Amino acid sequence: MDYVPHSQIPGHKVKQTGAVSLKGIKKQFNFKDRELKVLSEFSLDVQPGEFVSIVGPSGCGKSTLLRLIAGLDDTYDGTITLDGQRVAGTSLERGLVFQDHRLFPWMTLEDNIALALTNRQISKDAKAKLVADHIALVGLKGFEKAFPHQLSGGMAQRAAIARSLVNEPKVLLLDEPFGALDALTRVHLQGELQRIWLAQGSTMIMITHDVEEALYLGDRVVVMQANPGRITHTVDVNLPHPRDRASPVLHRLKDEILAELTNVPEAPNSVVRLIKGDDQ
Repeated sequence: MDYVPHSQIPGHKVKQTGAVSLKGIKKQFNFKDRELKVLSEFSLDVQPGEFVSIVGPSGCGKSTLLRLIAGLDDTYDGTITLDGQRVAGTSLERGLVFQDHRLFPWMTLEDNIALALTNRQISKDAKAKLVADHIALVGLKGFEKAFPHQLSGGMAQRAAIARSLVNEPKVLLLDEPFGALDALTRVHLQGELQRIWLAQGSTMIMITHDVEEALYLGDRVVVMQANPGRITHTVDVNLPHPRDRASPVLHRLKDEILAELTNVPEAPNSVVRLIKGDDQ
């Protein structure tokens, strides 16, 4: 099967903005009079409109990395830029979706999403249209007046994605977005997220413990190891979207990544491998 770049996928709106660059990121915490190295010499370039999945064991610094890109923590060495501009603090240009939806229980679905537009200097009608468009984008039309307790877990998580996308961010950061859901709902929402990404066009960076999920969604999968957190393996998933979960390419790459994650070397080993997908 020939590789179809995400920029050539029919119906995929690739934006010209949303390039994320991380150069030589080092992050440490002080704990009981000693330094704990969380990230070491972490460098990664993400292209506009690309979907990058990051996998690795607990404690390898995945969530810390996402917090740095989001601007929630600025105590690190190295540089993080978005479209060439250094990341400094939080910004509407970078949306963030957590494992739990964090919707306000006293607000309706549309009010929860509209709340994200509080600081946008646009008209009331423009805000209402943005809210309506993004409710439709995540497949929740008809539930505008529903409260969070009236939504299923999957619906609430889709609402959280809509809230993060309503400001039309250049980059959407996803921190284990489906980790709290049951297996069937998780599979369904993986397909929904892929559909939303193809339609909306933002750059997406997702961290997950689920290797199959990472491969199904990602243009690239970045594999990390801990102590300190670093990239050990980068996989190009050269398959078009939407993907077939039964693809032998995905199964082969899953086995390779799992083998690496369960066979941690004694010393840090920085290897970048680019694996072309094929159906051979």
